[in-house]
Amino acid sequence: MSTGVIIALIVIVAVVVAVLAVLTVRARGAHGGGGLKRRFGPEYDRAVARHDGDVQAAERELAALVERHGGLRERPLEPAERERYEARWTATQEHFVDSPREAVAEADRLVAELAGARGFPDGGQYEDQVAALSVHHARHVQGYRTVHRLVGAKGSSDGAAPGTEELRAALLEARALFEDLLAPARGELTAKKTETTTTTTARREDQGRHLPRAFQRHQPKEG
Repeated sequence: MSTGVIIALIVIVAVVVAVLAVLTVRARGAHGGGGLKRRFGPEYDRAVARHDGDVQAAERELAALVERHGGLRERPLEPAERERYEARWTATQEHFVDSPREAVAEADRLVAELAGARGFPDGGQYEDQVAALSVHHARHVQGYRTVHRLVGAKGSSDGAAPGTEELRAALLEARALFEDLLAPARGELTAKKTETTTTTTARREDQGRHLPRAFQRHQPKEG
């Protein structure tokens, strides 16, 4: 084999190795390390904590979630659907004034139903639904977990049930995910998206101005 052929083979091997290295770095950027941390935000830290600080194990778990649920495309809501969900959430907030625990249970059901309407796994498959939500709504999914946990709480070992302030905080936290799910899906027509966003924002601002005073400033009666 001539020297020229040997040199050519060495160059080809070097190029192949370089290409593989670039592809590996790009893959890690999209599905691991910094890419996962940017995508999952607080969910990334929770995963690391669940694995007792084992970052690699946490990243394997999160990468598997992306592989499983990353291709999900959220179904757009019709304007009438969006209005119905908004009205139901407003009623839930108002119900909190007199029956905090019942209102939190309503919020739990409403978030599950809205997620299902957007194309996520059905609320009857809670764990699978939360897993998919953690991929697409990582910054707000914890609020859903919180209300769901409180709904199932029967009281601690000393018989104490969740207090009003804890229930109030959970409802407000869940509202962030509810509003995120209610927002127009990516890919909707620009004009429709702009119109809906403007209308939704105006309604939320109006709801904020007209929240029941007891919900904003005073202790509601225990349910």
